[in-house]
Amino acid sequence: MDRYDIAIIGTGPGGLEAAITAKIRNKNILLIGNKDLSLKVEKAHTIQNYLGIPNAPGSVLGEAFKKHLEDMAISITEDKISSVYAMGKYFALQGAEVMYEATAVILATGVVLGKPYPGEEKYLGKGVSYCATCDAPLYRGKTVAVIGYSPKEEAEAVFLSEVCEKVYYFPQYKEPVQDKKDNIKICLDKPTEIKGEDIVNTLATAKEDISVDGVFILRESVAPSQLVPGLETENNHVKVNRKLETSIPGCFACGDITGTPYQYIKAAGEGNVAALSAVAYLDELKRKL
Repeated sequence: MDRYDIAIIGTGPGGLEAAITAKIRNKNILLIGNKDLSLKVEKAHTIQNYLGIPNAPGSVLGEAFKKHLEDMAISITEDKISSVYAMGKYFALQGAEVMYEATAVILATGVVLGKPYPGEEKYLGKGVSYCATCDAPLYRGKTVAVIGYSPKEEAEAVFLSEVCEKVYYFPQYKEPVQDKKDNIKICLDKPTEIKGEDIVNTLATAKEDISVDGVFILRESVAPSQLVPGLETENNHVKVNRKLETSIPGCFACGDITGTPYQYIKAAGEGNVAALSAVAYLDELKRKL
């Protein structure tokens, strides 16, 4: 398995700037995210305080970002990282189907709005999952619930329906559900709690309790404390210092994930600092060899 110098998770302004800076410093990088970049950028009406691009709609800024990546021959690996493990001298990143390795990691996954469901953290790994592709085989012939936060998660529900006996799908968005199968039940009720004993056995809603063997929570990004075990957080943000170092050596964070203000110019600036700090970390490791 190839080991990258720096893995950057997230394709918003912070992650993209980190990738550009690391590439300029001749590091072997892995940029993981969405090739359509950040929906938060793409859907912004007008951005007035981004230096050099005044009064630009998000779509214009997004195209400028893509052009910059193209000019620097930086590619995006489309994947969703469900876990990052500190292995001592490197990090292991769990993708949907592939495990990646990198000496340093930069988290630029944005902020996860809202609190975890009651029982979500308690039953993580005991019936709660954030990755359908990873964990579907564990629920072959069983009943699961899928809580999807965007229409693209409908494909994951369909995939699970091919493995599981029954799927309850809870769309957490306004658009009508398009992908429908006989063994998928669309539920418009609001999930309120995940219950169980040693493992999950119930998803409670505002109206009823549903017996399930597992619950898949498919958000755009995973809360940092769940993404990286042992990472120090505060109010659902990653705690960092001025160098954007986290509590785990070799792990850095930038952008909305580090806290307010949630602004594109702030995220890009932090991406630059995080990349320079990661480069300095790699150089220090080499000096110790």
